Amino acid sequence: MRTETPRGRIGPKAVFAYLIAFLTVLPLLWLLLSAFRPGSDVLSSSLPTKFTLGNLGYVLTQIPFARYLMNSAFVAVTVTVIALFLHSMAAYALARLRFRGRGFAFATVVGTLLISLPVILVPLFLVVRLLGLVDSYAGLIVPGIFNAFGIFLLRQFYLSVPRELEEAARLDGCGYFGIYWRIILPLSRPMLASLAVLFFLANWNSFLWPLAVTQDESLRVVQVGVSGLQGQYASQYQYVLAGAVLAAIPTVVVFLIGQRRLIDSLKTTGLK
Repeated sequence: MRTETPRGRIGPKAVFAYLIAFLTVLPLLWLLLSAFRPGSDVLSSSLPTKFTLGNLGYVLTQIPFARYLMNSAFVAVTVTVIALFLHSMAAYALARLRFRGRGFAFATVVGTLLISLPVILVPLFLVVRLLGLVDSYAGLIVPGIFNAFGIFLLRQFYLSVPRELEEAARLDGCGYFGIYWRIILPLSRPMLASLAVLFFLANWNSFLWPLAVTQDESLRVVQVGVSGLQGQYASQYQYVLAGAVLAAIPTVVVFLIGQRRLIDSLKTTGLK
């Protein structure tokens, strides 16, 4: 017989959930506290007694970390905007238009989900070098635009849009692009918002491809910059931790803003 925990009392499941949540957040709390500790106290196991902003100030003034942040922001925002526009058009075509090879095209797009970036890193770099995009913003942006998950998610959403809306628009004289621009795109704003969160976070945290395609320090993104701090300040952990905190702030802000849209979109497609 199922027993219910009386209201106001915390059951064992809740205690276990709180414990898991605390263990998950504990490294982040340690990172946050250590970033504001003096250098002589950063590895101490005791609770911090002194806090300083000098670590953040050093990273922002003595290291071109602000440049790294701006590069990451520019690449992440540009990729997100372009990808949302192109993915929505591709997903609409795969969901609504009738043409030969549509199923094969969709299967090919979905099949790329099984291929990770390290597998295609060398051929992708050779193609980018052949196009003359190495050490440029285009080399950082263009390969990051294609995302099969975005096309798949939008296609699943477009399949649920009533066809009567398109037929009514067609009677009013709209063509395919008019239907997409005036009917489909406004309806997909919630889904685009959730994808914008995913794309921004993925590109902000991108490390392997920016490390491979850029050597110019002025093009360095923030994740590569944090990795560089680990070698440059191997014995001064407070600067590495301060850089990691600065790199994490935008991702936390974007996630907090878009978490509701993100969860709603995952419920819509039935993904977990």
